Amino acid sequence: MAISAKQVKELREKTGAGMMDCKKALTETDGDMAKAVDWLREKGKAKAEKKANRVAAEGLTRVATNGNKAVIYEVNSETDFVAKNEQFLSLLDTMKDAFLTNDVVTVEDALVLETPQGTINDLLVDATATIGEKITLRRLAVVTKTDEQQFGTYMHNGGAISALVVMEGATDEIAKNMAMQVASMRPTYVSQADVPAEVVEHETEVQKQIMAADPKLEGKPEKVLEGILKGKVSKHFQDECLMDQEYFLEPKKKVSAFLKEHKCSVVEFIRYQAGEGLEKREDDFAAEVAAQMAAAK
Repeated sequence: MAISAKQVKELREKTGAGMMDCKKALTETDGDMAKAVDWLREKGKAKAEKKANRVAAEGLTRVATNGNKAVIYEVNSETDFVAKNEQFLSLLDTMKDAFLTNDVVTVEDALVLETPQGTINDLLVDATATIGEKITLRRLAVVTKTDEQQFGTYMHNGGAISALVVMEGATDEIAKNMAMQVASMRPTYVSQADVPAEVVEHETEVQKQIMAADPKLEGKPEKVLEGILKGKVSKHFQDECLMDQEYFLEPKKKVSAFLKEHKCSVVEFIRYQAGEGLEKREDDFAAEVAAQMAAAK
């Protein structure tokens, strides 16, 4: 099948591999992006730097608590200028109050919530009309805790990133620091025990292929190979698991060791980064001006 330049660009941004390598990977996998990423990794040509989750849209996130209830949410706009707009910021505050004082589970629930100015959906429509950009509520999560548990929250750069953690046995300071850890180190799971079986199986197959191509491992006993495979899979998930990460305030100590030392634990966490995974609109200013001049004739 024909491989487009857009596909090559997307794969290159995700992996950091060379253009020709990306094109070959896509050709070998019939354009399947996920298989192409695996193909590059198996061939050892994908760079270690992760670019799959780079921010590709604008907006802000928010996190807030009220007693045993917390909410974290993301509102998107088309440009970063809107993030400084007073109406946009006011809308975020109105949403916060509505989410914390009403029962809400999904975005659909949130849109029909009533506020003194109308429903959340009405406010989004009004903001879109007034500001001149599409404003949307992309996602939200409402979390509850027990009286014995603690919330930790952190917003980075005015809401570019927000993090929420639920902890047991922690001080307010430790809970906040854990939220900062989540925001800055972007883990996916609390521990390796939380990684879904299908994700582990997929990574195991990838590592098997990498090992099969390694001449240094030829002729080694099966048990030795099994141990090496297990170690490689575990190492892959270390950066993605909060407990295995280095604690940002004490880099020589893992998060798990720090928490054990202070006799506390993380129950769950949520991290939102504005625009994460969304494709940014590409404006052609010259074409826009030309179109306006043509329309004015």
